[in-house]
Amino acid sequence: MPYQWLPPDLTDSDTRHLRLWPYRSLPRQGFVWFIGGTSALIALPLLTVLGSPVLWGLLPFLVLAVAGVWWALQRSYRDAEIVEDLTLTPALITLTRQGPRKTHAEWQANPHWVRVEMHKTGGPVPQYLTLHGGPRPVEIGAFLSEDERVSLSAELRAALAGHKG
Repeated sequence: MPYQWLPPDLTDSDTRHLRLWPYRSLPRQGFVWFIGGTSALIALPLLTVLGSPVLWGLLPFLVLAVAGVWWALQRSYRDAEIVEDLTLTPALITLTRQGPRKTHAEWQANPHWVRVEMHKTGGPVPQYLTLHGGPRPVEIGAFLSEDERVSLSAELRAALAGHKG
């Protein structure tokens, strides 16, 4: 699961921390292998034209193809630099979102009034998960899969019920 309940602090056992992040299907090491393999497979047909002027006509296009794949994957990595941190204390619930390109957003509310709502339809994604009870509703885990949002919803409800009760 691309979210994790962190262990409680030794100094404050009433505080719960949840960290959410997007799933990465291609880790950095896989990126290196993918670019290397793509470059090797693209260069393989060039062996037949080695030493001829045709090589110099094809080479810029093949280099552009590899550079385009490199750029697209790097952009994907930058756009997925999202981390959401939920801190739940008896007096305050805080959701902090660190987004791509250093964007930052924070939401706070009294946990006694917060409720977890699952919108099966009507949201930007199916099984849209929001927290209500503060100055405005806030989405949580929009980058998770449908099943992950459903299980996160149940875990959040249980955590809030444990703090209220």
